[in-house]
Amino acid sequence: MKIIVLAGGLSTERDVSLSSSAGICKTLLAKGHDVFLLDVFLGFPYDRDNLEEVFTLPGHGLEIAKSIGTEAPDIESIIAKRGDGYCEGGSVPFLGPNVIELCRMADMTFLGLHGGEGENGKLQATFDLLGIRYTGPDSLGCAIAMDKGLTKQIFLQSGVDTPKGVCIHKNKNKKALSDLGLSLPVVIKPCCGGSSIGVYIVHTEEEYETALKKSFLYEDEVVIEEYIKGREFACGIIDGRALPPIEIIPKSGFFDYANKYQADATEEICPANISDDITKRMQELTLRAYHVLKLNVYSRADFLLDEKGNLYCLEMNTLPGMTEASLLPKEAQAIGIGYGDLCELIIQKSLEARYQ
Repeated sequence: MKIIVLAGGLSTERDVSLSSSAGICKTLLAKGHDVFLLDVFLGFPYDRDNLEEVFTLPGHGLEIAKSIGTEAPDIESIIAKRGDGYCEGGSVPFLGPNVIELCRMADMTFLGLHGGEGENGKLQATFDLLGIRYTGPDSLGCAIAMDKGLTKQIFLQSGVDTPKGVCIHKNKNKKALSDLGLSLPVVIKPCCGGSSIGVYIVHTEEEYETALKKSFLYEDEVVIEEYIKGREFACGIIDGRALPPIEIIPKSGFFDYANKYQADATEEICPANISDDITKRMQELTLRAYHVLKLNVYSRADFLLDEKGNLYCLEMNTLPGMTEASLLPKEAQAIGIGYGDLCELIIQKSLEARYQ
């Protein structure tokens, strides 16, 4: 197959996306496919009459891949890097040069994007209108799951146990915890963010006010929810089948951006060392969350397990990390699905879900 692996973009998870997509690109090349790694925002300035040869270029676009730092990328510098004159007047087109053309030429566009327009359903809807084949959930499911406030409401109404919380806007007058029906400690996070960027666990009123200001720097809406002290888990799902849960044990703090992507910062155990009953409940909640959010193909749920054995589903990731060392590939490996086979399975199930 001719495959474009679409990466990068303008979200705070840009570097994570480039790392995931480089792994996807390399393993699909090893599987014998013609693959090119493409930055959705920077695009690929190239003679349009010769675009077809892009799929067999020696470097396969892998020169854009980079390691993940301890901090989120500088998005303004990425915008300036394109320098094509399209950014005047505050309007920044998301799709770079030749992106649409190359994705149309491909048999499949593998979405290795994380966060922002790559994961909130807008790109999926655009591709649907243009007849471009892509991997992962449909636009509706992506749009719903990306909004943590909406997700929480749906979970609470659908019997998916989740921490109590509210979504508030930057301009909302009432921000006192007592007015919101919450009390310290709480967790504050951007409504549509990812990779734990802008997430704060606060224990005092002073920390609360500071965390609100910092979190509002990322978005105009934030989620404030009760703090649940417990063990951290993830449970992937592909084609309606829940995978073995994986436990995430940060060596310090919680599973934040640095702990997620720096080597040896976190221990990950799969299958998780939990009872059969808890495993079954986690998988059942994953399936329920997957269906009520209108998802398909594959996703990953994040959980907390408190000391009383209560499970709380925090969110669903519609395009979870896909490096070979990421959570979902490790879960798939636990049932004998290797990394390359998983990438091909995602392509197969995406084709079956929408194009056959």
